[in-house]
Amino acid sequence: MVEAVLFDVDGTLVDTTYLHAVTWWQAFRQQGHVVAMAKIHRAIGMGSDKLLDQVLPGGRDRDADDAMRDAHTALYAQYWGRLRAFDGAADLLRACKGRGKRVVLASSAAEPEMRALRAALDAEDAIDETTSASEVGQSKPAPDIVELALERAGVPAARAVFVGDTAWDVEAAERVGVPCVGVLTGGWARDELEAAGAVAVFDDPRDLLEKLEKSPLH
Repeated sequence: MVEAVLFDVDGTLVDTTYLHAVTWWQAFRQQGHVVAMAKIHRAIGMGSDKLLDQVLPGGRDRDADDAMRDAHTALYAQYWGRLRAFDGAADLLRACKGRGKRVVLASSAAEPEMRALRAALDAEDAIDETTSASEVGQSKPAPDIVELALERAGVPAARAVFVGDTAWDVEAAERVGVPCVGVLTGGWARDELEAAGAVAVFDDPRDLLEKLEKSPLH
C-alpha cells in the first residue's frame, strides 16, 4: 500500500521548466557562453552544480560559476510573482491527502524560491512536508532529496511513490528504491521517461488525477 507520495515541484506541479531554461541561457550569455536552448533544457531538473557540468563541461573558473548561478537566480526571481501551477496540480495533492497519504514536496529549490512555488500551488492544506536545497549534500540525479523526503514522510521506500517530469527524477528515485511516476509537463517524451525506468507516465497532473484510482499512487 502506498502511504506517501513525494512530488518534484519545478516542471511537475508548477510550469517553470522553460523559464529556467531561458534564464540560464541569459546567465550564460552574461559570462560569454553561447549555449543552445535545447541543451540547457535537457539539463533542467539537475541542481545548478550538475547543470553547469552538463552544459559547460571542462575546466571553469569558480567565480564565473558563482556569477552564473547568481545571475540565474536574479533573472528567474523576476517571474516568481507570475508562476502558475499546472491544471489539476493542487487538486492532485488534495486527492492524495484525502486518501490518507503523506504528501511531501521533494524539491531542491532554495527556500525563497520554494515559497514562491508553494504560493503558486496554493495547496498548503494538502502538504505535510517539504525539502530544500540547503538541506542536502547533492542535487538530482543524486538521491539525496528523495532520501530526505522519505525521511520526512516517515515511510519505507516500498510504501512511497515519487512523481517527477525528467529522467533525473526517475534516476534519483530509482537509486533509493522508490518507483517513479512521470508526467510530460517538463518536455521529456513518454518513451524517454519509460526508458529511464518510470513505472507509469501521464500527460500532466490533471491526467494523473483523473486516473488516480488505477495509477501507482493508489
